[in-house]
Amino acid sequence: MRSSAVTGLWFAILSAAAFGVSGPFAKSLLEIGWSPGAAVGVRIGGAALVLLVPVLVALRGRWSTLRGNGLTLTIYGVVAIALCQFFYFSAVQRMSVGVSLLLEYLAPILIVGWLWIRSHRAPNRLTAAGSVAAMLGLLLVLDLTGEQRLDPIGVLFGLSAAVCLAVFFLMSAKVDDDLPPLIMAGGGMVVGALTILVLGLLGVMPFTFEFQDVVLAGWQTHWMVPVLGLVLISTVLSYVTGIIAARGLGSKVASFVGLTEVMFAVLASWLMLGELPGPIQLVGGALIVAGVALVRLDELRRPKISAHTQPNAVEPVPRPS
Repeated sequence: MRSSAVTGLWFAILSAAAFGVSGPFAKSLLEIGWSPGAAVGVRIGGAALVLLVPVLVALRGRWSTLRGNGLTLTIYGVVAIALCQFFYFSAVQRMSVGVSLLLEYLAPILIVGWLWIRSHRAPNRLTAAGSVAAMLGLLLVLDLTGEQRLDPIGVLFGLSAAVCLAVFFLMSAKVDDDLPPLIMAGGGMVVGALTILVLGLLGVMPFTFEFQDVVLAGWQTHWMVPVLGLVLISTVLSYVTGIIAARGLGSKVASFVGLTEVMFAVLASWLMLGELPGPIQLVGGALIVAGVALVRLDELRRPKISAHTQPNAVEPVPRPS
């Protein structure tokens, strides 16, 4: 069990790092005139195409698995993938990226609260302390200085993105050997891509493309470079490893480790866009790590209730009906 948790931790860090570089890749496309809808559509649609063949191979002789988990894949694709992206970019259109990201990453707190409601047990002091430390760390890493204009609709979009992100962690932690991570990620991407296509055709998420060179890490390169980065690294790799991590760590711990995405995003922005992180952000990163460590320590200190208790099921995780 302990080796499974360690493996899950490494996968969670890899997933967070892969998610973290999506910002610089997407920003380079937005700066040449791409719309947020176009960037999200290409990101998820491209990932669906990449995963389609491996998923079809994995489904050989197991089509009943797909039929039996149709509702799970639909909810996962629509909510955890498509709507999460849509709400986040909608928040960014109305507020700063920092405020939008902070609102989205309230997801771990929502998960702690949800598990509290489900289990009728208040979180232990270590988990509570870890929650506070991680949120304070986020505030420092995002370095929200100056006056921030909080658009009420933008706040609603940001909170909606947080709910969708919480759904991602909760559903990814669902232990089901009949639904491998590759099939769950690939199937979810297909559903998400179709959802975004419908939103685009309805005009809810307009698609605008510009095909010219972009600037990354101080040098000019083809626009396909960030597109491939978004699809292969920030989507295919991040979602598959994220699902594996959540199954090994549980939704709560995986979501807190996912907070390190902000640190990786800051580092990637520094290396790829020349945005140097300041001392305050480094202190915030240390607080995030401390918060994750406290939550993980709380999990390790709890006694095993029974032999069949899973390491990622210390807290009850809701299963879609």
